[in-house]
Amino acid sequence: MKPELLLSRIRVVLCRPSHPGNIGAAARAMKTMGLSDLRLVRPRSFPDPEADARATGAVDVLESAEISDSLPEALAGAVFVVALSARRRDLGPPIGEPREMAARLLNEALHGPVALVFGNETGGLSNDEIQQCHVAVTIPANPEFSSLNLGSAVQVLCYELRTLAFAGRPMAVDPTVTPFTSPLASHDELEGLYAHFARVMTDTGFLNPAQPGRLMPKIRRLLGRARVEKDEVNILRGILAATQNGTGHARKV
Repeated sequence: MKPELLLSRIRVVLCRPSHPGNIGAAARAMKTMGLSDLRLVRPRSFPDPEADARATGAVDVLESAEISDSLPEALAGAVFVVALSARRRDLGPPIGEPREMAARLLNEALHGPVALVFGNETGGLSNDEIQQCHVAVTIPANPEFSSLNLGSAVQVLCYELRTLAFAGRPMAVDPTVTPFTSPLASHDELEGLYAHFARVMTDTGFLNPAQPGRLMPKIRRLLGRARVEKDEVNILRGILAATQNGTGHARKV
């Protein structure tokens, strides 16, 4: 199944969000990772201009968001539900880490809609809400400061989902952007560059041909790691030519 289709089957459910700005931030986090199905359970203030402002270019996610009076209503039809929980609960569902739960969500999304549930900014999910979920996920934050903004938490989980959904597949490329690269330099172009380096270093006294040591092998290794492009070879040889002109040893490159 195409990654885009898998991601379209994932609902992000925000339970009782109290700050409209966080709803907007969550929408933005979702859209940057290719998710669009936002469900809100009893939001304190929505629609709201602050939500629109924080969403930036993801207002369309807010406009299509579904508002529910209860969590069961928001989860209707979902075949698998994961709750975000910052702590373990005695009678709660088993808890895993983001990458593990992202993999389970995507696997279950092959069979139908799935949901990722986030709680209120101050109190998180209630015991009743978390017990309506199959499993839970916790973000392994700094134990001395584990408070994570709602929008940031949504971003972390959505990132894991997108990363796994596109594993082994090329990401979409913006056709309007011109790649800032040129073709890789050929073997003979690199050999010409190495020879040019050797001439300039000899002319400037940096390299003693009688005792070359390991200087040229190290330069070869350095540029070999860099996977030099044709344009970069031309730039380097231009610098070398300018150096030769400055020392009075100009030669044809």
